Amino acid sequence: MKQIILFTFLCLSLFLNFAKANEQTGAQFKQLGPWEVHYIAFPSTFIQPNIAKNYDLDRSPSKGVINISVLKNSDKTAQTATLTGTARNLLGNSKQLEFKEVIEGDAIYYLAQIDYSNEEIYRFNIEINKNGQIQTLKFQQKFYVD
Repeated sequence: MKQIILFTFLCLSLFLNFAKANEQTGAQFKQLGPWEVHYIAFPSTFIQPNIAKNYDLDRSPSKGVINISVLKNSDKTAQTATLTGTARNLLGNSKQLEFKEVIEGDAIYYLAQIDYSNEEIYRFNIEINKNGQIQTLKFQQKFYVD
């Protein structure tokens, strides 16, 4: 239980830090149809080893974590959905993303991992499907090897 709370705190801290940074550069969420979709991609080494183990995440200097939350626009409640997607680098190499759902209390988020090289840029194309209603989240992220 303590690990779940720590992981939730880590994710919340990352979201808050990125939110502050993005006040000037643009938010880390997108309005997609009836949802507000929050997203973040970061190196897996940001996660403590015991927390990574608890969530079956690999920690490596060249492995990233993609974290996505889907909230209902009207009341900001977390939504369950099916997420599928790909990450394509600038050379056109594509990797299929496999998301796992994590539910902690009222929070629901989806985690996937990706291998990367130093300063590699990936363009993400993620399909969010809830009861047949489909929206596509697109963003890009540059990764650095620790």
